[in-house]
Amino acid sequence: MASPDLGNREISTTRCRRMWDHAPFAARISRARRPDTICLFLHRVLVGSRLVYSIFTSADVDKSLESEIKVLIPTLLQYLKPPSTAWNRFDLGSIVWACGPKSLWPLSLKRTTNVIVIWLIWSAYLLADWAANFSVGLISNSQINNPRPDDHGDILAFWAPFLLLHLGGPDTITAFALEDNALWLRHLVGLLTQVAAAVIVFGQSLPTNKLWIPTVLLFIAGTIKYGERTRALYLANLNKFRESMLKEPDPGPNYAKLMEEYSSKKEAKLPTRIEMIAEPNKEFKTTLYAADEVDLDDVAVVRHAYHFFEIFRGLIVDLIFSFRERHESRVFFHQRTSEDAFRVLAVELNFIYEVLYTKVVVVHSKIGYSVRFISWCAVVAALFRFYALDKHGFRKFDVRVTYTLLFGAIGLDTIALFMLASSDWTVAALKKSRENVLLGAMGRCFLTLPRYFLKLKRINWSVESMNFLEWTRRIVFRRWSESLYTYNVIDYCLKERPKTNLMPLSYLGPVLIYIIEIFGLKDFYDKMKYVSKKPLSKNLWDFIFGELQRKSLLADDPDTAKRIFSARGDWVLQDSDWTSDSSKLMPYIADVDYDQSLILWHIATELCYNSDTVSVKDDSREFCKILSDYMLYLLVMQPTMMSAVAGIGQIRFRDTCAEAKKFFSRRDLRQEGLCKEHKQACKAILEVNTEVKPVAVKGDRSKSVLFDGCILAKELQKLDKQKLWKLMSEVWVELLSYAASHCRASTHAAQLSKGGELLTFVWLLMAHFGIGDQFQINEGHARAKLIVDHVEWQFSWTPREGNYAAHNLAHWCKTQNMSGIISVADLPDAVTGCDFKAQIRLGHQ
Repeated sequence: MASPDLGNREISTTRCRRMWDHAPFAARISRARRPDTICLFLHRVLVGSRLVYSIFTSADVDKSLESEIKVLIPTLLQYLKPPSTAWNRFDLGSIVWACGPKSLWPLSLKRTTNVIVIWLIWSAYLLADWAANFSVGLISNSQINNPRPDDHGDILAFWAPFLLLHLGGPDTITAFALEDNALWLRHLVGLLTQVAAAVIVFGQSLPTNKLWIPTVLLFIAGTIKYGERTRALYLANLNKFRESMLKEPDPGPNYAKLMEEYSSKKEAKLPTRIEMIAEPNKEFKTTLYAADEVDLDDVAVVRHAYHFFEIFRGLIVDLIFSFRERHESRVFFHQRTSEDAFRVLAVELNFIYEVLYTKVVVVHSKIGYSVRFISWCAVVAALFRFYALDKHGFRKFDVRVTYTLLFGAIGLDTIALFMLASSDWTVAALKKSRENVLLGAMGRCFLTLPRYFLKLKRINWSVESMNFLEWTRRIVFRRWSESLYTYNVIDYCLKERPKTNLMPLSYLGPVLIYIIEIFGLKDFYDKMKYVSKKPLSKNLWDFIFGELQRKSLLADDPDTAKRIFSARGDWVLQDSDWTSDSSKLMPYIADVDYDQSLILWHIATELCYNSDTVSVKDDSREFCKILSDYMLYLLVMQPTMMSAVAGIGQIRFRDTCAEAKKFFSRRDLRQEGLCKEHKQACKAILEVNTEVKPVAVKGDRSKSVLFDGCILAKELQKLDKQKLWKLMSEVWVELLSYAASHCRASTHAAQLSKGGELLTFVWLLMAHFGIGDQFQINEGHARAKLIVDHVEWQFSWTPREGNYAAHNLAHWCKTQNMSGIISVADLPDAVTGCDFKAQIRLGHQ
């Protein structure tokens, strides 16, 4: 008769088996382990739980539990062993096959600013490298556990080089962020380690490996791909990038030799001076460049963008430029429309992005083309060789995975070749060869396909609803996100203010916020909830371009350019059109820090915008609203970009929000719809009596500027409506340009991998307009020339010593290279022993 304990165990096992049979994942796991064994294991886990409970509750352990413990520990140890060979093989094939998505994700990296999409790309970027490293370990471990060579070991050795291919990554991404380029040495170590691991795996399969030829071919291709990525990281490292931009050392004119000659002339008592002769102005190239076509087609846009990219890419590493280069870019962009200028800037920034984050520098060279062709041929040859082999003895699953990997590698290389042929770099290279008749004819032939793709990459200024095809075109082909984010302090405070209802669900919000803050996701949550996305309109860009172009015309000399570069609203108020109104507005710009000025004008803009009732749409009013919300977004959500000018902007914003929430919580602002509630909140702020300045009442401990912004809004409302919005829009462009020009260049470059920012376009446009402090080198070298003031003379004499004195005179003139031109007063004693009759005439040599 069975014991009660055994019966209980059988009942428990039966229950677990029933649960197993109804589980949807049972069929998958049953291939790896027997259900009876798993049911027994689950039962023993329950026994272990009882044991833990007994220990913590000081309960007595019965004899049945003791007997279960004796078999529990060995069972746990058994299940901690490595998985079975079949499961290991299934896992390995799946992981190797899953390494491929990394090649597809980065296609949209520079085209989106969506936080979730960027996070998914980042996850795939990290996971793919981890999966490749893990797979190499699985392959090596599988071969160690199976010391007898077989066909499965051969196929595993054949898979190892595929991991090198995947670690090499696609051409469209080598670094997710700018900081990844600084880790090129770590990737070099990873390259050597992975190559060594692949060689070890391959060596373990010898000498009976039937796939050694395709394995060697793939090993060559994989090493090339991984090497390309490592070299691209090395070249994109900012230190190396700066070194590549430096020109040959320039010692300048030979100062020592010139001063030597100068001293010798002075010692000979010759009237000598040094005169600087400026180098001839080399404006012929600039004139030819500026006289190009007025309306630019897509190919011309790429050509001009590449020309200025080669000149101004040193902006990324804070290099300085000559005034000749400044003149060239100013002349070109002054003759362009705002749309053509934007297209040139977009392509130029795309060149910068691809240099820093892709393999373009490695691939677009003679060696790069040759190596890429060798890699592609090696993969194709490996496919044909594997296809021709007798696969008897190979598992079908392994063969299918291998074919998938081979065709996937060839497909990705073919897509990369296709993208290479239609890229902006190819267009620029073909246009550079137009001087050669043969190459020019070939270039015109090959430009047919790139021209089509260049049309797809054009920015679409339309804000109307898009169909699916237009949406797909933008996602796949656009050069940047074509949008900007906005953030509003009043909206944020209204949504964040404490709730007055007592419903139980109202308490879940603070709890959720608390949990989010614990995990450090508050910024992510705020960006998802409070930040809105708007497309960049053509009217807004036309306005920004026109303002910067107008100021560039005034910046003829470097001093004026630096004054405009340093202006943050004061230049506009000093304009003759606004002189009468600037006295009361200037303190809100000149007497406060930049971050305080930005929040003040944001609050004032919001209050004026929501209290203004207009029947006709005013573009200047809309520009103020968009730029105001965009600049606050940069200050609060992009502190890295604004770090050079932000100051204590984060503290000031938090204090302002705290005061606004406290103010709103004491007033009944409940309206139907957030828009009406927003207007009611602005009206309530404007109704506050502000005769006494807030600092006189609150002191300066709190950095809130809520009611300082209210005072500024009341001053602005005294102006005429059209005058008000025109003034404010110009002030906002100046605040925008100040932030763009003072943001670190490396930060602009880092933002290119996150979809780009309008601020970066403004920064590059200002550099091309010559507004900045990057231009400090005069045109070429001035040539120093040694000038000797002299007299021409004629003489006759009665020699005291015959022809000896004449001989001495001729010899002295020859040694001084005077060619008969001399001053009588400067003759040496050996010559002045003659009687002279001289006719003297002043002259120069």
